[in-house]
Amino acid sequence: MSITIDHHSIHKVLVIKLRAVGDVVLSTIVTKNLRLAFPGAQINFLVEPPSRDVVNSNPYINDTLVFNPSSMTGVALIRLVRSLRYDLIIDLFGNPRTALVTRLSGAPYRVGYRFRGRAYAYNIVVKPRGALVHNTQFNLDALEAMGVEIQELKLYFQYSSDDEMYVFEFLARAFGAGKLIVGINSGGGWYTKRWGLEHFAELADRLVERYEAGIILLWGPGQLKDVERIQSEKKHDSYIPPPTTLLQLGALLHHCSLVVANDSGPMHIAAAVGTPVVAIYGPTNPALQGPYGEGHVIVRNEQITCLGCNFVDCPIGHLCMLKLTVDEVLNGVELALQRNKIAL
Repeated sequence: MSITIDHHSIHKVLVIKLRAVGDVVLSTIVTKNLRLAFPGAQINFLVEPPSRDVVNSNPYINDTLVFNPSSMTGVALIRLVRSLRYDLIIDLFGNPRTALVTRLSGAPYRVGYRFRGRAYAYNIVVKPRGALVHNTQFNLDALEAMGVEIQELKLYFQYSSDDEMYVFEFLARAFGAGKLIVGINSGGGWYTKRWGLEHFAELADRLVERYEAGIILLWGPGQLKDVERIQSEKKHDSYIPPPTTLLQLGALLHHCSLVVANDSGPMHIAAAVGTPVVAIYGPTNPALQGPYGEGHVIVRNEQITCLGCNFVDCPIGHLCMLKLTVDEVLNGVELALQRNKIAL
């Protein structure tokens, strides 16, 4: 079943996008388009705790609901959403839990994807194209199914002047003016998405030797030991920044000349704040989940036949990352510098 939305009846909208920070960053492409379609409506986002700041600072969002599965039951979430009396719910996540929350919300308009066993929850059902189009378009498909005109193709990640000042102060101490600053992000949600720490250490040394680059070893919760290991294996100096919030990380990524990263949340944040990315890929498909926008470079070992497998555990020894050489990634950096006309 599918129905036509009466735009004049929409006063409260909820967008549901749980889980990973990078996925929530990619979903921000819908925010201005929703605001233009429903200019007087209250538009809220439902996310999990790590992604709260992604949408808290979004200029087109009124409020953020946070679902913490470790402290809130699914029943409590259903009651919360139902109590807020939304006119329109857009489920961009589409797992069984969010489908049930949407179905029991009481919202007259419920938008979601025709995943197996979940279409029952929606009265505007979207054909899922996650295996065919980039994740940004996957999110926009939901709006197009509602009849919303797509007027803006931009991600939003907005940090404050205080966030920028915090970053500027330690960068000014770490690097002189005019230096090529390369951010290196060795993290990734699955081990199968992570290039080796020893490879990152060698890459960082060669960037210093070839370009006299200033190297920032980016880190987040649980990653400090990894960047300390990279630093211990390097011949040349690098900089480990102090702890940052997610928004401060966005400001830091913006001030990098370019970022070399595994497929990860920081990679998507870097793209969202306009920094060129050299993105290292293996089990995920950059055509579907790559950094959004122009000027980025994808590096992967094209000799591996099982690229894009989406396995969180590798049955054949993680070859896509083990056999990706430093030279290949360094060539990606050179191409990114040329493509973005970054002066050395």
